[in-house]
Amino acid sequence: MSQALSDDNFIDHFDRIPDSLLLLVFNKIGDVKALGRCCVVSRRFHSLVPQVENVVVRVDCVISDDDSSSSSSPSSAEKSRNPFSNIFRFVFLGTIVKPFQFLTQFLGGPKRVSSSSGSPGSSSSLFLAEDGDSDQGAVTHHSPTQVLKNFNEVRFLRIELPSGELGIEDGVLLKWRADFGSTLDNCVILGASSVVHTAKIPNDNVTDGFCANSNGGEDNGSIPESFYTNGGLKLRVVWTISSLIAASARHYLLQPIISEHKTLDNLVLTDADGQGVLCMNRDQLEELRVKPLSASSASKRTQVPALNMRLWYAPHLELPGGMVLKGATLVAIRPSEQSVVRKEVSDVSWVSTAFEEPYGTAAKMLVKRRTYCLEMNSF
Repeated sequence: MSQALSDDNFIDHFDRIPDSLLLLVFNKIGDVKALGRCCVVSRRFHSLVPQVENVVVRVDCVISDDDSSSSSSPSSAEKSRNPFSNIFRFVFLGTIVKPFQFLTQFLGGPKRVSSSSGSPGSSSSLFLAEDGDSDQGAVTHHSPTQVLKNFNEVRFLRIELPSGELGIEDGVLLKWRADFGSTLDNCVILGASSVVHTAKIPNDNVTDGFCANSNGGEDNGSIPESFYTNGGLKLRVVWTISSLIAASARHYLLQPIISEHKTLDNLVLTDADGQGVLCMNRDQLEELRVKPLSASSASKRTQVPALNMRLWYAPHLELPGGMVLKGATLVAIRPSEQSVVRKEVSDVSWVSTAFEEPYGTAAKMLVKRRTYCLEMNSF
């Protein structure tokens, strides 16, 4: 009897949990660093983690791909101001290094952390640093290929940057969402020159869940003449081009991961600020594998095709809950070739559902206003 009790004390009851239940837990965890720690718990965990289907990779820092011998020299400083000079690298650090804030740093800033796994002049790549390294000079980096190579069944992959690439002033709103296959499929941009939070508006002033638009005068949905003369239109063009560059740069960096992980059903590359979201579904992922992307000759990003754009503008847009967008602008973009095939004039559902609330409501309100059409050449 005592022998039986003694043998029972050595039974690991955790082993009675089926693999399917453990995989469910691992998929809920998702975070690649946490899953890496799980791998060292036991041989069983080590064998199960590679079967995880849902993986989340959070980036702590971004550095440029080109390493300057002297970042303080005038020539290198001038180079860092050129937003089209080069591309960036994702770095996953055990300790957070100051993240980039502006488009110039996104595309051309000096490298802050040296890579032990890459060589000068190598192409842009992702790096993951081992936890516990407090000295930047001693950080060990791992490429995304190394980080994800043991995940054999990844279906849903989410990569999150520490912040948006586009440096904007405080109070300015700029959000974008882009869908890609082998090239840009569509892009929606929502911007506002300022965001004001007022007291909550009473329900009796709301119609069908929307607040009335007012700029202190008659608003017939048209763009006021001052929009063209005070730099408003120029600013929106800068927003549009910058967002497209950021989206195409993200897309370019994803191609090695997409090529090596053929089980992917959905891929999202976003940022902690919620500024930009790049999405690819299963069909779009397969399209990229079959039809290689066309790289821009100017920098390491996917070439943006000729585009047709539709623009909606409201000088003053009030949202339920008291948020007011001043100079609210919505831009819907599709390649010119697609615009010929698809009936875009009547179908704006993909535009109005591009953003989460309260910005989804703003998009729905804006598409009801007068539409302005623009075109842009490939770049």
